[in-house]
Amino acid sequence: MPQPLAAHLIRTGALSPTREPASWDAPLLAPAPAASWGGSEHPAGLTRATGPFSATAAVALATTWSITHVGGRKRAMNRLIRALQASFSATSQPASPAEASEAVLAVRRTAWHTPVRTACLEESASATFLLAARRLSVVWCHGIAADPVRLHAWVQTVDGGPVAEPPSTRAYTPALTIGARHQYRL
Repeated sequence: MPQPLAAHLIRTGALSPTREPASWDAPLLAPAPAASWGGSEHPAGLTRATGPFSATAAVALATTWSITHVGGRKRAMNRLIRALQASFSATSQPASPAEASEAVLAVRRTAWHTPVRTACLEESASATFLLAARRLSVVWCHGIAADPVRLHAWVQTVDGGPVAEPPSTRAYTPALTIGARHQYRL
């Protein structure tokens, strides 16, 4: 009988049971980017917030900040994950790549004018909330890259393409995704 973690990994397809020992697949090669906290890939500057999502991007950022800062710090990520799951359950159709990109860019533009931390986690969650307010969904991803170990969060279209992300995002393996790709008939 497999351990609970092994059983979960088998159910999700992360592990495949075998009768005989087997070699691992070769790792995927990606360029090793320098450690970044967002500023090196997204140039700073004052811009005028325009576009269909700009007016509500500040509300989405405030929502994300409230979820992560109201309550115990130890449970902040759990609260954020539950809120993301709830927002996805309220959606009725997938966002187009253009809508998803505009939402991410609206959050990014608005974040430059806020006095709080806005890194990839806050940016991706806010874009997800922003789209969910219009009943549009994306797939929220939280991933990891090795050597050095780094975490990153981003959104993808329902079809699987990262939205408004630099090429270095390919170095990350999604460890947690919220949003089912097969829920909608396109």
